[in-house]
Amino acid sequence: MTVSQERVQALYQRLQREAEAAGYHLNPDVEFTLGLVTSLLVNEDRYGYWACPCRLASGDKAQDLDIICPCDYRDADLNEWGSCYCALYVSADIAAGKRQAQSIPERRPSGGAGVQRSGGAGVQVGKSANRQINKSAIRNSQSAIPIWRCRVCGYLCAREQPPEVCPICKAKRERFERFFI
Repeated sequence: MTVSQERVQALYQRLQREAEAAGYHLNPDVEFTLGLVTSLLVNEDRYGYWACPCRLASGDKAQDLDIICPCDYRDADLNEWGSCYCALYVSADIAAGKRQAQSIPERRPSGGAGVQRSGGAGVQVGKSANRQINKSAIRNSQSAIPIWRCRVCGYLCAREQPPEVCPICKAKRERFERFFI
């Protein structure tokens, strides 16, 4: 499949803007990054969504939700290894040239996301449009993902570690605190 250079440049610029606005960084190796952007567009033409260029997509969007860019594993990979699996997104140190991106292990369970789906229709969360959080279940759960709060603007996110930079106010990671419901 051939992708026009205009589409590649337009998506590259969009991803660059969005990454920087949200406190993320694209790989500073522009030639490498343009190759990944081209692959995202090829996958979009092929499957209808941006499947991660470094993983084998099934062609079933419901099965591939975890690897649609930015994938579910990006933040954990950035925190632990300094880049996501395909190295499209990198840490501030790698973006600044202080550190090199390296090969990292695959986090995705073999066979896909490992999420039980009913009839291929996605995960059933509930029938009500106004879902309520079961706060006591979150409090009592030992496997719950921590919730982090930006002390500057109040932004909340649920992930293993706080983001490097707040996507709202751009406060640094040290300005986040563990939030308890």
